[in-house]
Amino acid sequence: MNDQIKGADLKRTPHLPHDEGGPVFNAPWEAKAFAMTVDLHKRGVFAWSDWCETLSEEIKLAQAAGDPDLGDTYYKHWLSALEKLITAKKVTDAQSLLAAKEDWRAADEHRGFGEAPVLVKGAAGAST
Repeated sequence: MNDQIKGADLKRTPHLPHDEGGPVFNAPWEAKAFAMTVDLHKRGVFAWSDWCETLSEEIKLAQAAGDPDLGDTYYKHWLSALEKLITAKKVTDAQSLLAAKEDWRAADEHRGFGEAPVLVKGAAGAST
């Protein structure tokens, strides 16, 4: 598999927010989700066409569920599509993803104002 995302690949990416310089992001986590997706593609985990199909389906599901499609939820759909694709490709499983989300949520809840969250694996389950 080619280790580069070509301009044509990005153009095939459904509804990708962009300007003349390339993709645009409203928050750092969006750029990180984008970068993770590109990196997984470059590593051969999935073809870009598989990614585009999965993202397109995720957007269609969201629209069918009433998402007004104003652009502010695009990367939420991107992240959901990435989670579905990496579980389908057996990179991880749903339980591991949920545990990681809960650990990050716990880290965020326990940080002071202006402090970066500190991830401690398993912390979310230990605080019950």
